Amino acid sequence: MKCEALALEVTSVVLGASREFLAREGFIELLPVILAPVTDPLRTTPEWATVSAYGSSWYLTRSMIFHKQAAVRVHPKIFCFSPNVRLEPVERAQTGRHLFEFVQLDLEVRNAAREEVMDLGERLLLHILAEVRRECGKALAKAGREIPEYSRPFPRITWHEARREFGEDFELVLSQKSETPVWLVDFPIDQREFYDREDPERPGILRDMDLIYPEGYGEALSGGEREHELARIKARILRQGLSLDAYAPILALAEDGLPPSAGFGIGVERLVRFVCGFDHVRKVRLFPRVPGERALL
Repeated sequence: MKCEALALEVTSVVLGASREFLAREGFIELLPVILAPVTDPLRTTPEWATVSAYGSSWYLTRSMIFHKQAAVRVHPKIFCFSPNVRLEPVERAQTGRHLFEFVQLDLEVRNAAREEVMDLGERLLLHILAEVRRECGKALAKAGREIPEYSRPFPRITWHEARREFGEDFELVLSQKSETPVWLVDFPIDQREFYDREDPERPGILRDMDLIYPEGYGEALSGGEREHELARIKARILRQGLSLDAYAPILALAEDGLPPSAGFGIGVERLVRFVCGFDHVRKVRLFPRVPGERALL
């Protein structure tokens, strides 16, 4: 089977297995938001894609983080397959992990703590892998790929421990050395965005996490608890040198009342790349959007 056909087959199973699992867990699915008056700041990706319409500028969604926080006011468990546009620097085309248009499975849980969504993330990933193994195992075997059966809970390491042990490029080295998915937790406050919740008992440390694939495939999942109190959100925006006016819609939501929540996003293409054992995420999409490359269609 050609890699394009294998990728389509695996992607279909991944989407179906995700929906089935989350429905069983009490989640409801939202339709995605493509254009918004405000979107994820993502300071490591400085360029923004915008559209002018009806006398205003609209941002192409970089993530649905703010929409998720608003949505859990209506329902306690929500998810969405969210198309994201992030104009990555051209050099990231060589990582094997970056597209500038991709899809995230984004979810959020009202009144949840980090450990609850970590448990959810482990069970979701293992369910997806089991379904892919059952539905696509023969096709993957013909392509020379066998998915190991991992056990949970996955091991954990803090950001500071990982940096001390593996150096500045610790995420890649950790991924290369790991034989199982591993959690990276407790990021320093200035390493993430203003919506990531600072631990009230450990100033300067965030209640967030990334899940790292083994075999050098890098980040699988990213998320954590959210700041939801108006004063704390304002302070974090100012700490990062951002404009309060630029995030006025988020501040208005917080003033009206945002519940505590936690959640994460899983890059669908990265998951399929890992499952299939591809060297580059471009092989997952029929019409890939690779930073700096011209698209044929």
